[in-house]
Amino acid sequence: MTRNQRVTLVSVGSLMLFALLPLLSAQYQRANTLDPTWEPLFNGFDLTGWRQVGNEKWLVKNKVIYGKGITKEYGYLATRKAYTNFHLSLRFRCDASGNSGVYIHTQFVGDTPKIVAGRQIEIDPKIGNHTGGLYSSTKGWLVWPNPAAETILRPYEWNQLIILVEGNRHRSYLNGVAMIDFTYPTPNSTEGVIALQLHSGGEGKMRFKDIYIRDLRPPRQTSE
Repeated sequence: MTRNQRVTLVSVGSLMLFALLPLLSAQYQRANTLDPTWEPLFNGFDLTGWRQVGNEKWLVKNKVIYGKGITKEYGYLATRKAYTNFHLSLRFRCDASGNSGVYIHTQFVGDTPKIVAGRQIEIDPKIGNHTGGLYSSTKGWLVWPNPAAETILRPYEWNQLIILVEGNRHRSYLNGVAMIDFTYPTPNSTEGVIALQLHSGGEGKMRFKDIYIRDLRPPRQTSE
């Protein structure tokens, strides 16, 4: 096989891979229209089903959640319901330099922003800062995405993030591309709320929309 033939095969293989990526992740795209078990976690009009943790500013406008850091503390917008195993789909946009994230299995100290258990799927406005990676509130970074995959981020534009939590297995997809597939052997919590984060020091400025969830908890058995 000549060098040109090898280059051609590699190019064709790469093109086929990129063509297949949207198909491989199609079951997670536009979740609300593909499977009736997906439910809206944000109604598009107000923060029903959510609670503010900390003193940051959260509001809804034009079917978008706006979060703005106004203090030196971290701020969160947390679901009122706790989840164990679930699939989550949302779109985010960073409007400032501060990073953000989606916390899972989160436990706060009362109404304070102090987290005692939980893990974060990272969101950062800059390529190379591990958006889609998994960060522990107690142990630090657990896993980073492949550096090549991190280039799929659209800085300061809308991005789609998919988070799959099944037992100890954590997966994330950014704009249809797989970022991590990590099984955490010793999580400090296996149930808790989902929380959107704002960076401390007033640097956080985020938008979230199109938030859908598929709760994988077995349905409760009812007596006949």
